[in-house]
Amino acid sequence: MLRKEQNSQGGPAAYRNQAELTARRLNPRCQLLTALSHEFPHLTSAGLLNKFVNLFPEKIIRREGLISEDNFNTQVVLETRFEGAGAPSRGKVRDIYDLGDRLLIVTTDRISAFDVILNQGIPMKGVVLNQISRFWFKNTDDIVPNHMISTELEDFPDVFQPYGSELAGRAMLVKKTKPLPIECIVRGYITGSGWKEYQRSGSVCGITLPEGLLESAKLEEPIFTPSTKAELGEHDENITFQRAAEMVGSELAEKVKDYSVRLYSRARDIAYERGVIIADTKFEFGVEGKSGQLILIDEALTPDSSRFWSLVEYEPGRGQKSFDKQFVRDYLSSVGWDKNPPAPDLPEEIVLKTSEKYTEALKRIRGH
Repeated sequence: MLRKEQNSQGGPAAYRNQAELTARRLNPRCQLLTALSHEFPHLTSAGLLNKFVNLFPEKIIRREGLISEDNFNTQVVLETRFEGAGAPSRGKVRDIYDLGDRLLIVTTDRISAFDVILNQGIPMKGVVLNQISRFWFKNTDDIVPNHMISTELEDFPDVFQPYGSELAGRAMLVKKTKPLPIECIVRGYITGSGWKEYQRSGSVCGITLPEGLLESAKLEEPIFTPSTKAELGEHDENITFQRAAEMVGSELAEKVKDYSVRLYSRARDIAYERGVIIADTKFEFGVEGKSGQLILIDEALTPDSSRFWSLVEYEPGRGQKSFDKQFVRDYLSSVGWDKNPPAPDLPEEIVLKTSEKYTEALKRIRGH
């Protein structure tokens, strides 16, 4: 159990001294932690650690030595359970704790491919996904509101306070919504299932594209290509905009199309300046119960929901090197897996290389 850290003297100066001791205990060589302890002197050790990971997630890679293994759990997190919090619902990657009109979403290190959860997790993946989503939620909320309330431990319900080290960097308190039954995909480049469909028909999800496009070619304008939202273990299905409108209503369909293209375009331009091409991405939206407002939910522009390519290595006419889980998909395809469970195990070198790719995506997107 964690305890509130203070001494008998009380007052700001006492807190400041205690926070400094906390920072030095976490890692005496980390000047960033010490600086944070001065800025947030009231925080417990768990709160200070969570604050550090939220601000500097790329610094917790063990080889950089900024947080010792004794004080930060760098093991793969495949699932969570917290005493007193109730059993979570589990998706492919996230454990979701229902708090009434809010949710606490904990992003684990699970990874799925072709809609099947794999046996191995990817170190640091959950932290990377949560921090990239946090970055984009903060940088796009002028386009459409999103569900993020806080990623700070001090804002989480009391039942989660003893678990700061487990939650550090990978948890987000969000508004509860009724999710729309479609996934909102935006493609700026022709690749993946879109490339395969284009080769067959010259179109993607009912949208006719120019003749003669090369694999990975940039499209003149981003296109909105929705899909169904399949149950766990089932496969999503690309659908036309007309079919999406039938499922959610014409007004909502037009709104999510507009929001999705604008979100993608904003992120595409920011990432491009940082040497990353966002080839395509997937958004999800929900309707908030109290206000009836349409908001962005789930994750935003992460290596799980997007294709990230290196700008300097980009070359149309072939598949691209990526900073996303396409690397895992490519490996699984190379060993002849039929995309039905059970999935084959991932070799250690594939697991570690995938972790490096996710971390590199975070560093590039954040710009440091």
